Amino acid sequence: MSGSLGKSRWKTWTLRTVGALLALVLLALLAAWLFLRASLAQLDGERRVAGLAGQVKVERDAAGVPLISGASRLDVAYATGFVHGQERFFQMDLLRRTAAGELAELFGAAALATDRTHRLHRFRARALDTLARLPAPERALLERYAQGVNEGLGALGARPFEYALTGAAPRLWTAPDSLLVVWAMYIDLQGAQQARELARGWLRAHSDAAQLAFLLPEETRYDATLDATDQGAAKAAGPLPPRAPAWWGAAPKEPGAPVRLAGLEVTDSVGSNNYALAGSRSSTGAAIVADDMHLGLRLPNIWYRLALRFPDPGAPGGQRRLAGVSLPGAPPSVIVGSNGQVAWAFTNSYADSLDLVELRIDPARPNQVGLPGGWETPREHVEAIAVKGAAAERMVVRETSLGPIREVAGRSYALHWIAHDPAALNMNHLKLETVANVGEALAAAASNGIPAQNFVAGDVHGNIGWTVAGMLPRRAAEGQAAGLAAGFPLAAGSAAQTWSEALPYADYPRIVNPADGQITTANSRQLSGAGYALLGDGGYDLGQRNRQLHEGLQAMGDQVDVRRAFDGALDDRAILVGQWRQRALAALDAQALAGHPQRAEFRRLLETSWSGRASVESIGYRLARDFMWSVHDLLYGGVNAALKEIDPKASAAAASARWPAVAARLLDERPQGWLPAGHASWRDLQLAAVDRAIAALVDAGTPLAEATWGRRNTADIAHPISMAVPALRPWLAAPGQPLAGDAHMPRVAGPKFGQSERLTVSPGREEEGLYNMPGGQSGHPLSPFFLLDHAAWIEGKPAPLLPGAVKHTLRFVP
Repeated sequence: MSGSLGKSRWKTWTLRTVGALLALVLLALLAAWLFLRASLAQLDGERRVAGLAGQVKVERDAAGVPLISGASRLDVAYATGFVHGQERFFQMDLLRRTAAGELAELFGAAALATDRTHRLHRFRARALDTLARLPAPERALLERYAQGVNEGLGALGARPFEYALTGAAPRLWTAPDSLLVVWAMYIDLQGAQQARELARGWLRAHSDAAQLAFLLPEETRYDATLDATDQGAAKAAGPLPPRAPAWWGAAPKEPGAPVRLAGLEVTDSVGSNNYALAGSRSSTGAAIVADDMHLGLRLPNIWYRLALRFPDPGAPGGQRRLAGVSLPGAPPSVIVGSNGQVAWAFTNSYADSLDLVELRIDPARPNQVGLPGGWETPREHVEAIAVKGAAAERMVVRETSLGPIREVAGRSYALHWIAHDPAALNMNHLKLETVANVGEALAAAASNGIPAQNFVAGDVHGNIGWTVAGMLPRRAAEGQAAGLAAGFPLAAGSAAQTWSEALPYADYPRIVNPADGQITTANSRQLSGAGYALLGDGGYDLGQRNRQLHEGLQAMGDQVDVRRAFDGALDDRAILVGQWRQRALAALDAQALAGHPQRAEFRRLLETSWSGRASVESIGYRLARDFMWSVHDLLYGGVNAALKEIDPKASAAAASARWPAVAARLLDERPQGWLPAGHASWRDLQLAAVDRAIAALVDAGTPLAEATWGRRNTADIAHPISMAVPALRPWLAAPGQPLAGDAHMPRVAGPKFGQSERLTVSPGREEEGLYNMPGGQSGHPLSPFFLLDHAAWIEGKPAPLLPGAVKHTLRFVP
């Protein structure tokens, strides 16, 4: 009897304990949910703000896109800061910390390597200097924006959830922080030029002049430059050198190591498009401007869509309306979009903005370094890098008159980068808010203090134009002749001088109203002849993407409307990879297939599962692409291993994105002196490439019959906090959906890289404008706007550019 009673009590207490634990779990979940809810942005209501000139309204539509209207530009800047601070503060914080080298303060020692690399530039100190030089009205705009950011942050019921997870408190926003956000874009868009120059320097040191000229061509038949007289003509190729350099060929395979293709490991990081059609080609007589900037993708999306409205006597009706995308944290304006009279768009120009200048070291001159202009003593700056959970790290930055010193593989280089110039960053982008025509837009763009971009504009009168926006180095003629514009390190003791001043804005190249009524840029070479030497080559793309975009727009003919123009960026035709498919099919003849069932299956799938596009269901596309990259590995695998020892980002593909043209010529001409060791013939090498592609899939556990492009090209887009707290990834990531598109076509798409926005608009007809972006307006997982736009982005379905019917109204009153 007592035993039964004891068991009953034990069972009762067990149930009570389990119930209590369950209640605690539920209470913890409820507390977490309430905390998350408290950090959501305020969408409706009224707030009193000191210093406003009048009432400001933030009217959001069902997608969370705001129209911010105010009685002055300063008031609108305040409200923009408030909205950004509530919706995107953590994103803004990461951008300023990235530029300043302050990520370890949030993420600990894991971020130290990145912080050391970026702290070398001392951008926080440069931001303070730049702010002091800005005109008073521009400083006032940044300060009013910062006020809005901080009051928006303070108005949240709880700090942004990311800080609860990292255990940090958000640091208030300051005016210099907005300048740091622009420098973060310098790092993103131009930082890779260091690794490129190091790779090219190694190749120069280990190849003769003829070999180097062949391996690093300055132009190919894929180029379609803005000033070319014959876009379709194949570029003349010089004679092949008699033999390859000693390093040529694949790296030795480690026993038992799985086969992996470089094309699987390297994330394509080149991919933006912008284009314009003149009024003579449009259905309305107004120009059409389209843009899709490709960047690394994460949640929330880097851009924040909005419209701004404020009084302006120069605007029709006395009210200026800007529509497009903003960059949260940056000076508050529309980065890409339309002001009602002119629309504009950007792509990264890849102009050569950086030189690595090797320094002479002489034991007889301690503490000095030799530059091309003579010997000098570097200035030393002590930087303290805060590290979460550890003591701050002391870092000494040594800076010469040409820039900070970087040590690489036993050599010292002065990092001479246009981003270090005191005038490299300004707020002249604001001039685009009020330009009335293409001529004014091109003049304003040239002086814009941003990383050098291809700038394309169109106006209400149907005019279109191109120039480079952002500071460019002025290279002397002898420097261009010596190859400085081609992206090689400047050797120690060289008599040739690096650039010493910026190119005057009046000397910037321009294209206005070309005869064919269209302008396209896609990160490839823009100009030939003197224009090419003026801009240099900071890592141009192959050119096939821009050629495809150019020819696709030509095929649209006249009477093009905004909807048809929007589709130009969604072209995923596999023209380049189709050429490699033909080479693989030619190599896989009956003799090659005999006794090789996997090769036979490879050929069958190349023939039967080929859509002519980088479509998600295509197996043939993936196999042809893998064949191309297998050839790359058999030619460049050895040098890639050597280059990784110099810089993790250095590779043959970084040295020249034109390698497919080099490899294609070798396969077509089959020179014996360039056949890598271990292959009896060029046909044998191509079959080895097929076998390598098969082995890579087998080692990855992917049967050939299931190797669709979508299975490989699957979205991997997540909030950065999910890397620190992986358990939260299910709630902080976009669905892993297959993506159509790839490199070397307008619809560039990779798992973590792709079209960060798609925008097409005719100035003055913004109601017809179209827009599309990944993710949604908010990075908060409980927000109704989180991932709201994502499914449409996957499918390429646009929404109206302008905000729709008002669903929420937040007012700020004096």
